[in-house]
Amino acid sequence: MHLFTYHNPTTLFFGKGQIIAIRRAIPEKHKVLVLYGGGSVKKNSVLDQVRAALSKHTFTEFGGIEPNPTYETLMSAVELARREGIDYLLAVGGGSVIDGAKFIAAAVPFEGKDPWEIVEKHAPVTKTPLPLSCVLTLPATGSESNNGAVISHAGKGIKRPFFHPQLYPVFAVLDPTTTYTLPLKQIGNGVVDAFVHVAEQYLTTPAQGYVQDYYAEGLLKTLLEVGPQTLQHPLDYEARANFMWVANQALNGLIGVGVPQDWSTHMIGHELTAMYGLDHAQTLAAIFTQNLRVRRKAKRAKLLQYAHRVWQIPATTDEEKAIDMAIDKTAAFFEVMGLKSSLAKLKIEREVIEKLPARLQESGQTALGEHGEVTPVVAKQILMASMEA
Repeated sequence: MHLFTYHNPTTLFFGKGQIIAIRRAIPEKHKVLVLYGGGSVKKNSVLDQVRAALSKHTFTEFGGIEPNPTYETLMSAVELARREGIDYLLAVGGGSVIDGAKFIAAAVPFEGKDPWEIVEKHAPVTKTPLPLSCVLTLPATGSESNNGAVISHAGKGIKRPFFHPQLYPVFAVLDPTTTYTLPLKQIGNGVVDAFVHVAEQYLTTPAQGYVQDYYAEGLLKTLLEVGPQTLQHPLDYEARANFMWVANQALNGLIGVGVPQDWSTHMIGHELTAMYGLDHAQTLAAIFTQNLRVRRKAKRAKLLQYAHRVWQIPATTDEEKAIDMAIDKTAAFFEVMGLKSSLAKLKIEREVIEKLPARLQESGQTALGEHGEVTPVVAKQILMASMEA
């Protein structure tokens, strides 16, 4: 197991009715900017609950943050925050709104020429970012308690991740009842997103990280169990609670410490979203299992472990067959959750096989994966496999 340092300062308020915790968790001296996306938080009363909790605070609102938050929209919020003297951000929504809040938090005090440098060039944030917290309404990304975000630049047609040690939310409210009114498509997206988050940290190469492996396997098996339950029984509190908790644990940094991590599916997926506007989780579903097929030799040991421990495929099964079965079962699970498991099923144009690897080359993403083995050439092979599946 590799050396590591683990730190996660985010306080979590979990359970029904916890939105009221905002009242005491944000000091009244702060001037708060409440950020949200579309109208769902208005329709399901979440925004009303947040407003009630902030009744003794001074706050302003900014809505309209997209599912793939754009630099252009977020800069409007940055300008508002600077103009109004905002010194605290509260994101109400899913990972996109929270990611957007992280960019805004870093951009408001940014003194460089263009805040996009924070994302694309990982420019140093010379002044402390604004403190931010969140009320999670769509479990998926784990952004509510990590320091990463993914932002799109509509003008440039690109989507990029960035990280900063001071962008952990101060606190996050996780109330499972806020997810009851979500469309089933968003629930399916969230389950698959969380599943691939875990798998990108687990399905790599053995590193004798026994705790990380067993923890990751438990999270995957939990998603296999509660994922379909959340679709079949929308008001099942326990199913929603477990889904919300496992999505958080999938990307709060814990299961990836001391072990190799992949993330090549995510990087390829980001390009697909930028090119075609696909939901993030849908890009993961279309690429992940084909990525495993193409790189099965390098991932052989962990794929066998995955087959036996997660899918309960007997150890007596022929090894190649066991790997095939595990990958096939994963693709079938994505389909059960309502997502297509290949680009062919999405009817994406074949030109993607040439266009996307070129984009990776241009952006310097030429050595992805746990050992840097996913070159644009290998990415092309993965895309070809997905186009033929």
